[in-house]
Amino acid sequence: MAAPASRSLILPKTPSRPPPSPATSGERGCSWGGGSPRGAEPSAPSPSPRHGQDGAAGAGAERGALRVSHGIAGTLLGEMALCAKKRPPGKRQEEVEIHATIERWPGLQAGRAPEGRGSPLSGRNSCASPGVRPIGAAEAKDRPTDTPPAPAQTGIMTVPKEIPEKWARAGAPPSWSRKKPSWGTEEERRARANDREYNEKFQYASNCIKTSKYNILTFLPVNLFEQFQEVANTYFLFLLILQLIPQISSLSWFTTIVPLVLVLTITAVKDATDDYFRHKSDNQVNNRQSQVLIDGILQQEQWMNVCVGDIIKLENNQFVAADLLLLSSSEPHGLCYIETAELDGETNMKVRQAIPVTSQLGDISKLAKFDGEVICEPPNNKLDKFGGTLYWKENKFSLSNQNMLLRGCVLRNTEWCFGLVIFAGPDTKLMQNSGRTKFKRTSIDRLMNTLVLWIFGFLVCMGVILAIGNAIWEHEVGTRFQVYLPWDEAVDSAFFSGFLSFWSYIIILNTVVPISLYVSVEVIRLGHSYFINWDKKMFCVKKRTPAEARTTTLNEELGQVEYIFSDKTGTLTQNIMVFSKCSINGRSYGDVFDVLGHKAELGERPEPVNFSFNPLADKKFLFWDTTLLEAVKIGDPHTHEFFRLLSLCHTVMSEEKNEGELYYKAQSPDEGALVTAARNFGFVFRSRTPKTITVHEMGTAITYQLLAILDFNNIRKRMSVIVRNPEGKIRLYCKGADTILLDRLHHSTQELLNTTTDHLNEYAGEGLRTLVLAYKDLDEEYYEEWAERRLQASLAQDSREDRLASVYEEVESNMMLLGATAIEDKLQQGVPETIALLTLANIKIWVLTGDKQETAVNIGYSCKMLTDDMTEVFIVTGHTVLEVREELRKAREKMMDSSRAVGNGLTYQEKLSSSKLTSVLEAVAGEYALVINGHSLAHALEADMELEFLETACACKAVICCRVTPLQKAQVVELVKKYKKAVTLAIGDGANDVSMIKTAHIGVGISGQEGIQAVLASDYSFSQFKFLQRLLLVHGRWSYLRMCKFLCYFFYKNFAFTMTVYDQYFITLYNIVYTSLPVLAMGVFDQDVPEQRSMEHPKLYEPGQLNLLFNKREFFICIAQGIYTSVLMFFVPYGVFAEATRDDGTQLADYQSFAVTVATSLVIVVSVQIGLDTGYWTAINHFFIWGSLAVYFAILFAMHSDGLFDMFPNQFRFVGNAQNTLAQPTVWLTIVLTTVVCIMPVVAFRFLKLNLKPDLSDTVRYTQLVRKKQKAQHRCLRRVGRTGSRRSGYAFSHQEGFGELIMSGKNMRLSSLALSSFTTRSSSSWIESLRRKKSDSASSPGGGGPDKPLKG
Repeated sequence: MAAPASRSLILPKTPSRPPPSPATSGERGCSWGGGSPRGAEPSAPSPSPRHGQDGAAGAGAERGALRVSHGIAGTLLGEMALCAKKRPPGKRQEEVEIHATIERWPGLQAGRAPEGRGSPLSGRNSCASPGVRPIGAAEAKDRPTDTPPAPAQTGIMTVPKEIPEKWARAGAPPSWSRKKPSWGTEEERRARANDREYNEKFQYASNCIKTSKYNILTFLPVNLFEQFQEVANTYFLFLLILQLIPQISSLSWFTTIVPLVLVLTITAVKDATDDYFRHKSDNQVNNRQSQVLIDGILQQEQWMNVCVGDIIKLENNQFVAADLLLLSSSEPHGLCYIETAELDGETNMKVRQAIPVTSQLGDISKLAKFDGEVICEPPNNKLDKFGGTLYWKENKFSLSNQNMLLRGCVLRNTEWCFGLVIFAGPDTKLMQNSGRTKFKRTSIDRLMNTLVLWIFGFLVCMGVILAIGNAIWEHEVGTRFQVYLPWDEAVDSAFFSGFLSFWSYIIILNTVVPISLYVSVEVIRLGHSYFINWDKKMFCVKKRTPAEARTTTLNEELGQVEYIFSDKTGTLTQNIMVFSKCSINGRSYGDVFDVLGHKAELGERPEPVNFSFNPLADKKFLFWDTTLLEAVKIGDPHTHEFFRLLSLCHTVMSEEKNEGELYYKAQSPDEGALVTAARNFGFVFRSRTPKTITVHEMGTAITYQLLAILDFNNIRKRMSVIVRNPEGKIRLYCKGADTILLDRLHHSTQELLNTTTDHLNEYAGEGLRTLVLAYKDLDEEYYEEWAERRLQASLAQDSREDRLASVYEEVESNMMLLGATAIEDKLQQGVPETIALLTLANIKIWVLTGDKQETAVNIGYSCKMLTDDMTEVFIVTGHTVLEVREELRKAREKMMDSSRAVGNGLTYQEKLSSSKLTSVLEAVAGEYALVINGHSLAHALEADMELEFLETACACKAVICCRVTPLQKAQVVELVKKYKKAVTLAIGDGANDVSMIKTAHIGVGISGQEGIQAVLASDYSFSQFKFLQRLLLVHGRWSYLRMCKFLCYFFYKNFAFTMTVYDQYFITLYNIVYTSLPVLAMGVFDQDVPEQRSMEHPKLYEPGQLNLLFNKREFFICIAQGIYTSVLMFFVPYGVFAEATRDDGTQLADYQSFAVTVATSLVIVVSVQIGLDTGYWTAINHFFIWGSLAVYFAILFAMHSDGLFDMFPNQFRFVGNAQNTLAQPTVWLTIVLTTVVCIMPVVAFRFLKLNLKPDLSDTVRYTQLVRKKQKAQHRCLRRVGRTGSRRSGYAFSHQEGFGELIMSGKNMRLSSLALSSFTTRSSSSWIESLRRKKSDSASSPGGGGPDKPLKG
């Protein structure tokens, strides 16, 4: 079993010993697989990376920023190098560094290492050298066990010459690690640089990725196998086989094989096209070029040919080909900058650093000789964790995530770097997080499969009844007519005759579910997909990107979504930070006021501040408050100190490609925004070295000596720098969260603190991200003492982090307040309005982001998911299972306590029972929100707590999950799918969202700034989040409505056809020609209300969520109507024909005349019925309905014509029958009577329903008709008064109403219900009652409704 990546690594204390002698290190004289010359000097010390101790997934992501920051600080300050060396409190350096080696091999036993195993202990060539002598027990026991450990070296541990026998084989790979075990696990990963022969022994995965399903040889059998897993396809194949048996075939085989082959072909072509694009994408990625070091020469290799252990050269702006250990780079100290948007969705740059011992390997000759070996964790999906050890030159060096470049990252602002491939292809962390492609099927598809089984059962029952009747008739009556009606040769009894008749009836009655149903469904879905692709209102002009339906099978499910899971960065936001406002010495800047003293809105503001005085200003920076620039120009000391702090207290790197053209490399957009603001106001951060920072202050270059960086982390929530100015004055500058910094201010700033706090509250109310700025003067003597204490704390063996935190806390106290900043993380256009509209449509939105909690909460307020009017926002941050469970329990208790008395003095439990509510969601009073961190979510998703988490989350109006990994996103989606039985939609824009997109019922990709991985994995894609409201409320609702109406009508017309099957040509053509096009036109073009009304009344979306328009109940109603029609279609003509005569007095009744009358009545009735069902008439609808009737009569007369009889006398024997039959007035009166009897009950029912209990869509349609009449009258009156005006008042009225609708949630809800002339009755009460009925059924045993109570 593979060792978890987060397992803490501890060894017992071992005696310190000198390096091994050549006698024990193999022929090459290297004991740890290094191959260095004998006597080589150990490498320089390197910082040891921090080892995280908590195993909660996602928690390390927060500390990742800390590790990055420490890496920068260590580079910029030589004396800060030790600060990057982190280990858990209470553990010795030796314990931390060796720990992994032992726990990964729990099965190691004492004894000699077997020959043939490559081992760092036994020499690099030990696998081929049987004479190599492993370290044995005899040597180990001679050593005293109480020898004190050697002093710890930074990042390096000298290999003991002799170690206890228990650990002698730790460096040798176990027997099972030579190959991957048969069950697919891997205990550890071993990779040796520049040694493909050695690495190939482990049979690691290649770097070739494959997302396609088929190849040329497997496509046909695999695709047919998949298609025949559909119940309907198997059913029709079975019917085809029956029709090939002459004794029971009642219809020609071509009536089934033609449509079956058509369906299979259409589906196969669609699947082949989809897979072709997957192949194309795979080939594009696999054939990318990479520079690989082979035999001492850099050679161009395709990505798919890169192997574990290869050394790769990357250049600026290139994608990382595999998971690499960074060896060296063009930047000082082995630094390189990467963008991880494809992994975690964050576009800000991050820093990675090579370990010092390899950072000098900058040229090809040195790299060609590098033969270090890496032993590390097996492949896993933890993006923020990596644990391993590099063995080289008789030393070992700890490796962490800080030293890794992961596949999917992009190298930025770094000319070149070299890396050693550790994981390739499917083993990379990106691919491990991708998740499996799941075949997605809509709820209607699943229901149709169930209904097909039911109908098949119905056919079997009918066949049995009719077969029994046939056997009885043959036994009682048929035997008397053997002379005239003899049995076939194979039939020897009435029983066998009944048996054959059973199969004949199965073939005849199969038309109740014709295969044309599935062809029609695919055509309708294809049409809906094209409507999405052609929608100009979902086309982004700026990016020239249209909306795209990448699948045709999920359109109707867009109309049933209940939960939306959204990424934040790049999906809700633009990830662009803007310096918006600030407070300096008690005065707020950033707002612009008009002459009356009112705050000016954005559109009313004058020109932005002119920064032309500053040649180094960023021209993209905009600020509107000129008073701030005036304060800078007049030399206000507080303002100068404010911007001086912003220009000094940061970890930004500056690059100047041309004179005056500055480019800032910021780890976070926030820092970049603050430094850019200082730059424009005259305090330009120009450059830095590890010991200095150069700033141009109002045109004058000033160099500050950088004494210390007290870096930011998620616990401190602040950052400080200590600098010495040219005058020798030492000052500490600090910026951080207000909750932390305000408690560390000097008591003399109390008055300023009160004013600044008011400003902070104002900024927070606007959804801005705030920081507080402060400073403190230090005298030389105090600083020297403090620096010494800090150095001692950094060298401490135990509790190093706590000691450093205590030293930092001491100096960051009694500071003087300068002010505060407010930064806006710009939302995408239309995000708040979209969320408000979707919320009114009863769609619940959860935000799943890898970003920090503070950032996510701020965005939640900005996009109106979180509001100040909410009763409470619960924040879950527990680090243990018990803490998380307790926090969730308290949240539920608070929600229930607030609902103890909800109406008429009823308690919460009484209310719950009296209303028969099935979820806390429907009973709690007030609005709540839940914010949960990644490490807490890891516990909440455990099997024994997931129901508690889900119940708490579903009781909240908004849910935000922060610092979550891609896999956790998918787990949250899967949890809701599993227990709520609701349709889920996931939307994201980065590779970190791919798992979530694949897991949800519907995946939507945003084609934004973070590559196309999300788009490639999605079912639908567009460029902006705001288009989601149109995709769901318009296209989704219409698709669901159309598909439901199509299915209801289709089943109706086919059951109506059941008792009218008299002619095989009519049976064949009924579904293919006579009735196919009208129902297709309705399924493609129909709509109940226009798109504007769909957006104005989001409550119209709820019937889809409740699955009201097509379910088992509606299906049985359609069957009942069809059977009713079929019975009348037979008995009304039968009763008339029993006594009717022709004009010449002869008997009217004969088989063919009756068949023509019944068939004509059926075609007319179903045509009238589809006319009643059509809610939106187009020219195509008219053409198809009336054209189908015309085609029917044309074919009818042609089949009874002389011409066909002359060509096929055995097939078309009834010459002139149709003309003679339809020439009789009695026949037409019979057709009219049948039509009226079949249609009138439907008309009467719909009339009563429309007047007594109208749907919301009926109300909206009626209101629209009223408005049209009023508009026409108004136009006439206006034409009389002002004939020259062409201005439309309706458009302005509509826009105003819509704007007010969006800005006020209450108004939006009212406008959906209180419509003109229908104000006396509640339009949505029927939805609520049906929702309660659904809840009742879900609460019964076995029910799985969306509001089912959850019990942990």
